[in-house]
Amino acid sequence: MNSTLTFAMGDYQAEFPTDRRFVANHMWATGPDEDGSLRFGLTAYAVRLLQDVYFLDWTFQPGQAVKHRAEIGSIESKKAESDLYAPIAGVMSVINDAVLDDPSQINADCYGNGWLFEMRPSDGRIDSMESDHLMSPDEYLAHLEKAWEVAQRTIKGQANL
Repeated sequence: MNSTLTFAMGDYQAEFPTDRRFVANHMWATGPDEDGSLRFGLTAYAVRLLQDVYFLDWTFQPGQAVKHRAEIGSIESKKAESDLYAPIAGVMSVINDAVLDDPSQINADCYGNGWLFEMRPSDGRIDSMESDHLMSPDEYLAHLEKAWEVAQRTIKGQANL
C-alpha cells in the first residue's frame, strides 16, 4: 500500500499518494513510462471542490504539442465549469477515452481509473518528474494551505476581502 498525506478541507479529508508529483493547478503526475510520458489526473482537492464531474472535453489531439499553461480542455460538474490547462509543456500522447465516456470515474477513482491524459515533457530533462512545474507531496500540501484560504473566501463570497 502506498503511503498518503492528508489535507483537511473543513470536515473533508483529501488524501494524496506520496508516489507522485503534483502541479499548482491541482493535477497529479506519475511516470515516466517507457516512452517518457507522464500520466496526469485531478487531485482529491480539485475533485472535492468540483463535486460530481459529469462532462469533460479536450481541445487538443494526441500528438499535438502544447505550451505550459495552454488551455487544453474543460470540465463541468455539479459545482463549477472550469477550463483545464497544460501542467507542463510537451506533446500530448494519450487521452483516457474511458473518462471521456464516463467522467464520473474522476469522482470515484481520481488517482486510478480517473486519470485524464498522458504527455511527453519537452523540457529536455532526463528525469521528467523533476520538472520545475512539478511539486513533491510536501510542497503540494504547503501550496494547498494557501489555496484553501482563497477557496474558503470564494466559497463564502468574500473573494475580494
